[in-house]
Amino acid sequence: MLPADLQAAEAQALQALRSALSADAAGRWILELRFEGLRLLPVALRLADRLLEGGTELQLLFPDAGATALARRDGPELAERIASFADQRRLQPETPSQGVLLLVAPSQAEYEVVEPLCQGHPGAVVLINPSLEDAAVGIGSVARQRRKGFLSTWQTAYALLPDAESALRRAHPGEWDLYRLDPDGYRLVRSFERRPDGESRAEALAGTGGVGLAGQLRGLNDLLEGLQR
Repeated sequence: MLPADLQAAEAQALQALRSALSADAAGRWILELRFEGLRLLPVALRLADRLLEGGTELQLLFPDAGATALARRDGPELAERIASFADQRRLQPETPSQGVLLLVAPSQAEYEVVEPLCQGHPGAVVLINPSLEDAAVGIGSVARQRRKGFLSTWQTAYALLPDAESALRRAHPGEWDLYRLDPDGYRLVRSFERRPDGESRAEALAGTGGVGLAGQLRGLNDLLEGLQR
């Protein structure tokens, strides 16, 4: 079921993440809330706080010193558990963490530190709204190796991905549910075992009426993105 607001979405995300961590305590998980204009820092702080309340040991990590300082300012009760990706990586060989690593908004720019950080951690790792795949990387062998290797090992614990005409949602251990935005609200159209690409979503939304130009363009965009990985 689609959440009614951000508070409900966070509750769903927390429940799904707990389910995922129970299923694989050393897994590699992704959590996505792709709302336009979303302030991710408060969401990450609340998520970390609720996980700690449930007994989950964790470290909350941010891309750089500025983001880390801001997080410590806004979440003083979590300050000892907050660090940057680079700081955590430097400390890792000496004091490895056994808890969950929550990486907030890791981007392709931090890939070189994120990959060894994750691979060197024995416990679970959660990427919150990652963007480690960048179309600007190009179509060379390095980008393809990254896609087939490190990036392909991650599973989605929770995703809520709305757009102008639909919303895609997945909550572990369930399927990927696609909702169409109708005049009277969202309506479930189809469920998928795996995350559907743009063409599959367009076909499901179009039903018997055909995909149409918008769906064809979305499918073409997915194809181009695939060639660039």
